[in-house]
Amino acid sequence: MNDDGAALIPERDLRRRLADARVALVGCGGLGSNAAAMLVRSGVKKLTLIDFDRVDESNLNRQLFFRDQLGELKTEALAATLRRIHSDLELRLVSEFMTPENLVAHVSDADVIIEAADCAETKAMVVDVCTRQLPDAPLVAASGLAGYDSANDIRTQQLADRVWVIGDLASDVREGHPLLASRVMVAAAHEAHAAVRIILGLEP
Repeated sequence: MNDDGAALIPERDLRRRLADARVALVGCGGLGSNAAAMLVRSGVKKLTLIDFDRVDESNLNRQLFFRDQLGELKTEALAATLRRIHSDLELRLVSEFMTPENLVAHVSDADVIIEAADCAETKAMVVDVCTRQLPDAPLVAASGLAGYDSANDIRTQQLADRVWVIGDLASDVREGHPLLASRVMVAAAHEAHAAVRIILGLEP
């Protein structure tokens, strides 16, 4: 038995389940870029990367991009980095701004959807559309990552039957309360690990 009281998963079966699953990341910034790398290192090989933005100087303090990628589409820059980690990946790149009209088409085949948007309005839209139109799709979202409070305050909570939220649910970005790589990456790790556990059937 493992720590959750569930039967141990043989490693060959574990690797197969992870490799066969598709994870859609809505946002490739601080959360999405770091979560994507952790998923690939964990054995996930099918990712849908969604982001309309380009790599900017201001992204380098917390996002998995590099100076020689400035100006590139985030989806393309992240795909190149992920393929440096593992060359055998099935990546679908969507360089579009997500709206209620186009979101479902891009994430409907995902085994897990990760909300990793920067904008509060986009976050709310992703959660609203996914829970209403894709109620059976597991959704992992984030809320409350900013500032320099303890990283121990960031945790994974199941808020509904198929919805998990990562963060402290309180700390918004504001003056004197910035996004720091150390806290953002803790939240990204929570999102990636929640997706792994869902794929493996370890979350209820």
